[in-house]
Amino acid sequence: MILIGVPVGGVAVFQPGWCESLLFCVRAHKIAQNHRSAVPSPGLLFRNVIAMQNTYIKKLLESGSLRSFARWLVIGVVLLWSLAAITLVAARWIDPPTTAVHIQRRFQAWVHQTSKNAPYHERYKFVPLNQISDDLQHAVIAAEDAHFYQHHGFDWHEIQIAAEEDLEGERTRGASTITQQLVKNLFFGTGRSILRKGAEATLVPVAELVLGKERILEIYLNVVEWGPGIYGAESACRYYDEIAALNISRQQAARLAAILPAPLKRRPERMNNYSAIILKRMSQMGW
Repeated sequence: MILIGVPVGGVAVFQPGWCESLLFCVRAHKIAQNHRSAVPSPGLLFRNVIAMQNTYIKKLLESGSLRSFARWLVIGVVLLWSLAAITLVAARWIDPPTTAVHIQRRFQAWVHQTSKNAPYHERYKFVPLNQISDDLQHAVIAAEDAHFYQHHGFDWHEIQIAAEEDLEGERTRGASTITQQLVKNLFFGTGRSILRKGAEATLVPVAELVLGKERILEIYLNVVEWGPGIYGAESACRYYDEIAALNISRQQAARLAAILPAPLKRRPERMNNYSAIILKRMSQMGW
């Protein structure tokens, strides 16, 4: 037994058991501290995770891995854009053998093909612009891009109208020009995203510069989707009206132009109301 001196009236009096009690209290305090450190609080855990993440990012920056990835990403984007621009230059003389929309539809048909579905059949024949009737050219312009010959790839007036309708929740039409639609058809397919719109906007001036209006219209009329597996004016005219694109009538042309906004859902024979609007626009434009 250990005795502890306790001063009483100036004289140290030793009491038995005090030392054991003091040692017990010290040990209990240490055990409590160890227990608290073994089970940290949620706030401490969060701070530790953030600290580890910051340390990892710092190491990445110091090692150059992140900078290297960003550099290669930028190089890849520039190469893809350059390839698209070169394709547009080549399209001045070479007719496109296919487009992103054609490839997309083939892939979708392959994915959804079953024993009950008919095999996918693509109709695509490229013909010169002088083999497409003026009525069909004018009907498509009146329906899709009335200011085609006035703008340089973007119709800012229509964009403003579409933006105002968006704000009011009354959007009834798009603002894409024929040039924008051509770039989308050639390179991006039918998907919608801000990134796609941004990339499209950088290629539209290239198309306007290197192709010119007549070639843009010629390619568009030949590659645009006119129904399931039906691409181009010649294929559409022969499929729906059993006539060459050169010989199609004014009314037939207006009905064909009317299905372009939704070619997989619309049919020319059901487009009498919209085709009448297109015919009226053509007359107003002097055609």
